[in-house]
Amino acid sequence: MTPERQDLKTPDSPDDLSAAPRSAFPKADVKSGFLVFLIALPLCLGIALASGFPPVAGVLTAIIGGILVSLLGSAPLTIKGPAAGLIVIALGAVQELGGGDLAAGYRRALAVGVVAAVIQIVFALCRVATVGIAMSPSVVHGMLAAIGVIIISKQAHVALGVKPQSKEPLGLIAEIPHSLVNANPRILMLGALGLLIMFGMPLIRARWARVVPAPLVVLAVTVPVALLFQLGTPHDYRFMTATYHLGPEFLVRLPGTLLDAVAFPDFSMIFTGTSLKYVVMFALIGTIESTLTVLAVDSMDPEKRSSDLNRDLLALGGGNLVSALLGGLPMISEIVRSKANIDAGATSRWSNFFHGTFLLLFVALLPGVLQTIPLAVLAAMLVYTGTRLASPREFIHAGEVGLDQLALFLTTLLVTLATDLLMGVAAGLALKIVLHLVRGVPPLAFLRPRADATRTGDVLHIRVPGAAIFTTLLPLRRTVNAASAADGAGGARQDVTEVVVDVEDAALVDHTFLSGLATMSREWHATLTLRGLDRLTPVSSHPQATRRRRRA
Repeated sequence: MTPERQDLKTPDSPDDLSAAPRSAFPKADVKSGFLVFLIALPLCLGIALASGFPPVAGVLTAIIGGILVSLLGSAPLTIKGPAAGLIVIALGAVQELGGGDLAAGYRRALAVGVVAAVIQIVFALCRVATVGIAMSPSVVHGMLAAIGVIIISKQAHVALGVKPQSKEPLGLIAEIPHSLVNANPRILMLGALGLLIMFGMPLIRARWARVVPAPLVVLAVTVPVALLFQLGTPHDYRFMTATYHLGPEFLVRLPGTLLDAVAFPDFSMIFTGTSLKYVVMFALIGTIESTLTVLAVDSMDPEKRSSDLNRDLLALGGGNLVSALLGGLPMISEIVRSKANIDAGATSRWSNFFHGTFLLLFVALLPGVLQTIPLAVLAAMLVYTGTRLASPREFIHAGEVGLDQLALFLTTLLVTLATDLLMGVAAGLALKIVLHLVRGVPPLAFLRPRADATRTGDVLHIRVPGAAIFTTLLPLRRTVNAASAADGAGGARQDVTEVVVDVEDAALVDHTFLSGLATMSREWHATLTLRGLDRLTPVSSHPQATRRRRRA
């Protein structure tokens, strides 16, 4: 259950990038950085547009995330940049703080980003980055599914070339049939081509389809079609019995130079309730999403390295601070680009650095090329991203784990769609606590979770009384780390060869605890043994399903 771990003090570990010898300069990272650059370029533009930011702000964010955050000491194989998971928060901040003036809302949203970045830096210095481990996976997946639905509801209309009347997600979804009937045919064709390629490429078994990024193929096909349609020149055309308009408003628009894209935050509304709400969302959701991504990427790392989560968050907070001060989006560790980075053979965080460098060179030397990209094509890419976030497989998986997890997933999803992201996550967590109390979890388990440890030779025994729930994960992690650190320097941490977690006295072991424990065990130099699970009744056949004590 526990893979072997290598010594973390390697030249390309997250501890010391500058220590890498010149002979070890990784050519593989240049190649993987270039591949990720090809994937990131159109997605950064699309995410920025969907967030209510200027399109170049997305590229600026990825440049900072690639170059600066790598040098600050980020996790080795993660790619930093704007992500679809923060679109809803960014767009909400721009719209609510602008009050109808999107330009003003953009600058006020930058101020929110500055404060949120400072909070992330404080989180890192206080070493609380690991709080993301204690988040319910079902609540997180419900949140991401809601984000996917919202992205689809907004971007579908862009891909059809129609401006919807509604502003709310549910209303936008209801308007999609109307927009489909009234779509601009040539814009619809561009969007449909983009969707066809994005959905079709994963089905092609040929080797080239696995090597060439789907977004690059989309651009290679649709940009020439857009040039054929003369989108850069305002004109009308007839299709069947109707007349439609085309023009530059259907293309990406960029400033003359990258320096012209720099914008500064407006702090005039930073102490309002709306600003503070979005500060909390940016700081908490961004930190949790990024931490979970780093852990996921670590599990895919061929060298099985463990990232320093707090150092990575410190680097991320520094990058977010600079990005917000210069007009960029909030950034996180992005899972899709990070996985592509690993698949391309990346070996260190130099790949993230080169991905940012290639973006900088492209925008500086060839900005005109970006202005030939149709907005409908970027919208199609985001619709594809939204369908992956809100995939039916997510609903099925939640149900397989247990009806309790499905309830958490659906509650978070529906409340988010009806209100906002913060309320959705809060509703999901509140339901989780209520379910635990109904199942007999003592209230003290939420306030003072315990993980009592004793050591016998090279075996660490951890007893979890009361309940093994999400709040228990953090003290359990601290207990294991403290036992390892107490062994002394020089790598003696490996003296602990087995960690035994005893839940025999627990009234309940929840899904979050089991999932988080499996994630944390990948960081340990020891095997994990769970004792007492057989005395509890699972709510489903899933190996990580919630388990309850049998009633007498």
